[in-house]
Amino acid sequence: MPITIRPAAESDLPALAALELACFAHPWSEKSLAETLGNGRSLFLLAEQAGEPLGYLGMEYVLDEGGITNVAVFPAHRRRGIADALINELLYRVKNLGLATVTLEVRENNTPAIALYQKNNFVPVGRRKNYYTAPIEDAILMTVTLTE
Repeated sequence: MPITIRPAAESDLPALAALELACFAHPWSEKSLAETLGNGRSLFLLAEQAGEPLGYLGMEYVLDEGGITNVAVFPAHRRRGIADALINELLYRVKNLGLATVTLEVRENNTPAIALYQKNNFVPVGRRKNYYTAPIEDAILMTVTLTE
């Protein structure tokens, strides 16, 4: 059965909040997700299969710069290319928004995620010292340039 990726809607907020709880030490609340989803400067994509949520990606943007806030895939569905598909769909959709760059932070020891982002042309551009807690860890700042 195929995986579909579509823009998330308000009705998807419980699924997004469940993904947050399953994936992050400091999950966003459903209220925070709703505020970001409805701010007019964000794009949230939901991956699903037969109506079952598998993962999501959130991005906010200002002018020509996008910032990925979260990429989350339920643990039972990891290693199936879902995060890669979400990133590919995002990079396709942001061209219509006229963005020049998309940036994200990733834990320095999250080598699978770093490899995934590099595969999608994100390059390391900096480091944020002690950015993450539980455990304390630096973030690698990665950016993809979309315009020549």
